[in-house]
Amino acid sequence: MNAEGDDILQFVKHGRGAQLDWLGENAALETIASVLTAMANTQGGTLVLGMVGPAATTTGVRDTDSVVDRVLQAALAIDPALIIPMPRVLRSQERAFVVVRVPAGVPHVYAYDGRFLQRQGYENASLKPRDLRRLMIQRGEASFETEITPGAGVDDLDWDKAKAYVASLSGISETQVEKVLLKRGCLVLQDGRVRPTNAGILLFGKDPLRFIRGAEIVAARFSGVEMGDHFERIDVTGSLPDQLRRAETFLIDHLRKGVQLGKAMARDEQFEYPLEAARELVVNAVAHRDYTVAGDSIHLFIFKDRMEVTSPGGLPGPVTIANIRSERFSRNPVIVQVLSDMGFIERLGYGVDRVMALMEERQLRPPSFVEMAGGFCVTLHNEKPVTSEAADEVVEEKPAIELKGEFRGNPINPRQETALVYLLSGSSRITNSDLQQMHPDVHPETIRRDLSDLVSKSILRKLGEKRGSYYVLRSET
Repeated sequence: MNAEGDDILQFVKHGRGAQLDWLGENAALETIASVLTAMANTQGGTLVLGMVGPAATTTGVRDTDSVVDRVLQAALAIDPALIIPMPRVLRSQERAFVVVRVPAGVPHVYAYDGRFLQRQGYENASLKPRDLRRLMIQRGEASFETEITPGAGVDDLDWDKAKAYVASLSGISETQVEKVLLKRGCLVLQDGRVRPTNAGILLFGKDPLRFIRGAEIVAARFSGVEMGDHFERIDVTGSLPDQLRRAETFLIDHLRKGVQLGKAMARDEQFEYPLEAARELVVNAVAHRDYTVAGDSIHLFIFKDRMEVTSPGGLPGPVTIANIRSERFSRNPVIVQVLSDMGFIERLGYGVDRVMALMEERQLRPPSFVEMAGGFCVTLHNEKPVTSEAADEVVEEKPAIELKGEFRGNPINPRQETALVYLLSGSSRITNSDLQQMHPDVHPETIRRDLSDLVSKSILRKLGEKRGSYYVLRSET
């Protein structure tokens, strides 16, 4: 018996579903085409010919050549023609079966006999107009970003930002802001009037959330490995470029660092994840998410052991988890172009393969990818395998104090962590000036607020008056 044939018989024991179905040898071309169309419009799947009934009674296929020809005719009868791998003939229990595989991530939206079908369980059902539109946008056959934003006018754009964008462009002869935005797809002409598109509102709008619900990033840092009562959260709103800048600041402020202070107060620190990798995931989420999914946002969640970036909507076009490292496709080419013009091109150019390489360089686990019904999630893990060389280094060197983003159950930012490491390393007190020297690029008022926040959390005690004030570690009760 053929081992692959036995595998198929074991496979069908799980029963019919969205990605598995079977038909008898004499199934009509129309029936085969309907199943293939529905699978192509969903997540792909496998169709086995040579079985009948709910219990998958194995009747087998006598004339395999005729059945293979009928399958290929059915695929060609679909609009547009569905390109599938050559059907395979497998044998088991002295019977032959024709196995047809529909790959996931096919590039089009398919119809048979004028009907757009999808899989619902083990049945073929017509796509509802809203679902059909979303699928067409997802696969690049329609464009949400170039549609006119209902109710929006040119006064809803921040023209100062638009002018700054056009002024930064090089290598173009056109300098009029309106014409450049028309060329880029941020504006369109309708009945002789200039109207903003969804891309224009997202990129240059004064208040994109007013017109496109969910166009924001919800960023949060949790103290533990699950969502809990102790967290710091911000809602990152505004135009997409502003969101990217604010999200990057959030990452810098909330990613943990291993901190060690030398005799000259020199700081040796490293983010728990490569900053380029974390930043790239956020840029990709903003540039490629499905903005037709209303009522949900991009989620940037940092936990004690991982960082998750979740985007509304599934993977775009032909991209699947299997080919995500090499496949290139964007459902939002206008947004990608403008973000590239603005200087995000380096970050957009990294790609998932670059993120994986950065994690590997740091000897961290590779990122994990999960596609859910309502979105797509990428997770970075901060677990680092201990090698024999690393173990030797721990023995030879004095280990750094690492607070890992929390202290006594309270979340702390990297600057606060530096202050506490300084005190835990033997210093009896710390002043605003001391912490300012450790973070010379941070505004003094931010330093003051960081220390005051530690006082309010009952971690530090403030002593002295005005310029003579200093902070000491409060004893744990």
